[in-house]
Amino acid sequence: MLISQILKDKQIQEVLMVPPGTSVADAAGVLSEKRVGSLLVGTPGEMPAGILSERDIVRELGKRGEICLSDKVDDIMTRDLVTCTPEDRALRVLSVMTEKRIRHMPVIDAGKLVGLVSIGDVVKARLDELSSQAEALKGMIMGY
Repeated sequence: MLISQILKDKQIQEVLMVPPGTSVADAAGVLSEKRVGSLLVGTPGEMPAGILSERDIVRELGKRGEICLSDKVDDIMTRDLVTCTPEDRALRVLSVMTEKRIRHMPVIDAGKLVGLVSIGDVVKARLDELSSQAEALKGMIMGY
């Protein structure tokens, strides 16, 4: 399955983004309110400057305590984005996410942000694909 198909099938199409300079506390509020695990940091229409995940916030809370909540997202976000394209296969993206221990990956097409996939999105798509293949094989074996 291609990433483009996963993006089409996603229940939530919106890519959540906060501008640089947003406080970590405000970003945490958005994560909580929207029930998501990450936010891109940047200006709509431009390539994101980074990604802020729940893990980034928890890591800083563990190191420095609640004082980090007054920091700016720019200070704790991951700047080196690992991205994929709509033409990438789900299995490859899942492999990269597992290897790099990341749970969210921006989807870039022709230098523009077109979506965001989570490891949950990719695992679900892969399981659906495997289930369909198993049913097709069963049908061939059983003759229907």
